[in-house]
Amino acid sequence: MSTLYFVATPIGNLEDLTLRAKRILAEVDFVVAEDKRVTKKLLEHFDIKTQLLVWHQHSKDADWNKIKKLLNEDKDLAVVTDAGTPGLSDPGGKLIEKVLIDFPEVNIVPIPGASSLTTIISIAGIQLDKFLFLGFLPHKKGRQTLMTEIKDSKRPVIFLESVHRIQKALEQLGDCDKQLIVGRELTKKFETIYRGTAQEILEILNADKIQVKGEFIIIVNK
Repeated sequence: MSTLYFVATPIGNLEDLTLRAKRILAEVDFVVAEDKRVTKKLLEHFDIKTQLLVWHQHSKDADWNKIKKLLNEDKDLAVVTDAGTPGLSDPGGKLIEKVLIDFPEVNIVPIPGASSLTTIISIAGIQLDKFLFLGFLPHKKGRQTLMTEIKDSKRPVIFLESVHRIQKALEQLGDCDKQLIVGRELTKKFETIYRGTAQEILEILNADKIQVKGEFIIIVNK
């Protein structure tokens, strides 16, 4: 019987790969990666020789058929995303759905580790026993509706944003006086935590455009 491991990988600093994750990635028959190029760098860093398959948001039947064939052969697979915990704002959840339908007997095992969500929560300094997580906001359709929900929410809201849309997100929250905690480049060399209103943080970013890069995670306090 196959085992399908969902393995958390570093969100930046490679030293955050756990000992268990390193062992699993070396022992399985194949690693299923969101982007082979990204995962290849990780495996090479730890001298792991496991072969790579691909599973991403645009995967077609051909990718699924390769995975099905291996599961039918009782091969063990490790699923990874480009950074962080699979199944959280990436295609991992869809893969689990397909496996549960076609292979209900397969063992599905989580290998916990790095996550931008838990990383930002750990240093937020606010009560987060209850919160709303929205992942990446849509680029256009439904975005304004979600922004209104965020501003009106009675619970803290956490969402992800790319460098290309962080300014737009802060501008859309600019008329809200709620306090934000914004994490940039978490665990990396230029990791920065911003605290303040959307307008205050926007002014800081606009004054430091050269340094603004990477992905952001935003907490909007209630």
